[in-house]
Order: sequence, then C-alpha cells, then structure tokens
Amino acid sequence: MRVRIVAALGLTAAALLALPACSANSTGAKPATPSSARSGKPARAGHGAPSSSTALKTRLLDESDLGSGYARKPDRPTQHDVTVLGCPALNDIGGDAAMGGSLNFPHKAKAAFTYTAGSNSEVSEELYSDTARKLSTGTGRIFDAMTGCPQYQVLVGSTKVDVTTQKLTAPQLGDERWSQLLTFSADGRDTVVKQTAIRDGSVLVIVSGSPALVDQHLDEALAKAAATR
Repeated sequence: MRVRIVAALGLTAAALLALPACSANSTGAKPATPSSARSGKPARAGHGAPSSSTALKTRLLDESDLGSGYARKPDRPTQHDVTVLGCPALNDIGGDAAMGGSLNFPHKAKAAFTYTAGSNSEVSEELYSDTARKLSTGTGRIFDAMTGCPQYQVLVGSTKVDVTTQKLTAPQLGDERWSQLLTFSADGRDTVVKQTAIRDGSVLVIVSGSPALVDQHLDEALAKAAATR
C-alpha cells in the first residue's frame, strides 16, 4: 500500500504526496529542451513589484506546456496533521511552512500533475511573489532547516515516516537557487522527491516531484513564470 505523505515540512504539500517507490528512475518523459532560462536570458518580469496571485496563476505550467501523458491533479485542501521528530530547526519554523502548507508569502499559485506515459510519477509547481529580500530570506531559512537535518521522522496521522535529506547543487538560473533530494521511507517502501527553487527578482518558482520530471521542466517553469504577460 502506498503511503500518502501529506506535507512534510515545508515548501510544497503537493511535492510530498505519495509517489511510486523509487520514482527517481522515471523513464519515458520527453527529452528536456533548453529554454531561454537555461541560456541565461529569460524575460525579467519578476524584477519589478510583486505580482498578484491572479497574475501568477496565468504563469503556471499547464498540460500544453508539459506535453502528452500529463494530467492536472485536483486541488486538495491543506492538511496539518504532521508532527516533526528529531529536527529542532524545523520545529522552530512553525506555522504553515513547517506543517505542510504554502509558504508565508502574500501572492501564490500552484498546480500538480501526474505523468502516466510509461510511469506513474508526479510533478508540482508553486509560484510565489513578494519583495526579493523577503523571498530570499524566507526560502533560504526553510531550505537550510530541512537540509540541516540529514535524518529525522515525521508523524502523518498515526504513520511514522523516516526522512533523509541531501542538499543538491541547483542549476545556475535566476538570482538565487536552492535544491534538495528527500527520501521518505515507510512500510518498507521509499518515495524520492526532488525539490528545486529558483528566485528571479520578486518571483519564486518551486518545482517538486519525481527527480527526472523536475529536471525536465524546471527551465520552462522559470521561463513562463518570469515572462512578461
């Protein structure tokens, strides 16, 4: 039976939904196409005033961006029945960020997708907007807390989940970047989630899920999020 991990700690509830065991080995996805973001010349809409939630929604990836085999998942209400064990830094964060909700920024939008063409993986995207300084400080604090505890546990309802984290080197995109690999273990099965965040001015892009899908769609997520509408 697959374990539903609703939350663990921070940046995106959608990223921590149940994925198939060993989802890092996802195959069959279309080859990644270099985007304007990878070339280092994305449009810079995010470098002005913060964008509204309504504007951010129009900049989320959709099925036409992702290609065949993707279906959008229905939005789910945030759940808060998660307890962190063995990581004081995460306990100190408190609030929604530590309990699986959205980050505490005033403008936000998110979407999650399943990829069923040859695998059963998921990928999610979250967009946030605030001043560059607030995005930088808030995101850095949470990533530092999560990667600062290489091993800990969470209680999801009555289910105990072992979590291991590994700090990764993020691609040289945007103004700031963070990345990590999380492995969730319960009932003898592992779920691997990659999470990469890119700040481009006053917009923060977070792509999470199956590592192969995160790598594939990060460029296009940033390019669309930063593009002038």
